[in-house]
Amino acid sequence: MALVALPLASFLLGSLELGAQASSPAARTSVLFVVHDRDIDEDSALVQAGRLFVTTNDSGDAARIFTMNARGRTVGVTHWAKRQTDCEAIAPINAGHVWVGDIGDNDSVRRSIVVSRVPVGRGNRTVRPAKYHLVYPDGPHNAETLMRDPDSGRLFIVTKSPTGGTLYSVPKPLSRTHTNMLTPLASVPLVKATDGAFFRSGEYFVVRDYEKAVLYAWPSLRQVGTFRLPSQEQGEGLATDTGGSVFLSSEGTLQPVLHYRLPAKLRRILKTAPAA
Repeated sequence: MALVALPLASFLLGSLELGAQASSPAARTSVLFVVHDRDIDEDSALVQAGRLFVTTNDSGDAARIFTMNARGRTVGVTHWAKRQTDCEAIAPINAGHVWVGDIGDNDSVRRSIVVSRVPVGRGNRTVRPAKYHLVYPDGPHNAETLMRDPDSGRLFIVTKSPTGGTLYSVPKPLSRTHTNMLTPLASVPLVKATDGAFFRSGEYFVVRDYEKAVLYAWPSLRQVGTFRLPSQEQGEGLATDTGGSVFLSSEGTLQPVLHYRLPAKLRRILKTAPAA
């Protein structure tokens, strides 16, 4: 997909400067497009579905998923439920479907959280997909990160906490008739994880917060490296691209979706199979 080389100066503030050295986030960042739809004002997740992009608002909005084209214009909306509690995450399946994670729980009071397999694409539609209820073995947690392993199809959730999150695996297959128990796998030492995704090889995944991101090898869960992210109004969404790059989105109206190249050292690592 061709990138739209818009000036960074209009969007990237704080520590980012156009004349920054090549190792800085600004030097590796370009603006893919600006989100034109003012209904998208609390963008909390991002997925690339073929040549399109998919996002959702979190708590307070209707249960709907927006599909955008490469110019940032909404070309489809999927209403997937009568209501949502706090839809904070989506994960890719294929060009026509995503997993939707109604997994937010700021007060850590929900008895269970919900994931659903939802169709997306051009055009408007209303669907009622099956809901799969998930429960943590150690009590409720807040979470904004839902990831899907492209090899196995298994889902994973990363919780969000001021003291760092935990990576949980989701049962596979999922049951529609019984609550699905999550399994803790490892700690994720980010202060407030807002999104994450596997790279397409299935050998690495990345988790972000508002200022930085961490790259992990899979399935060893070895931390490969940490890198700073470009400044955003309230950066929450992340989708992976080929060639060691990610797409980044932010809450707020008329926000840019950024195309960000990882530091050169990490791009080289992504081309190799992870050590056991």
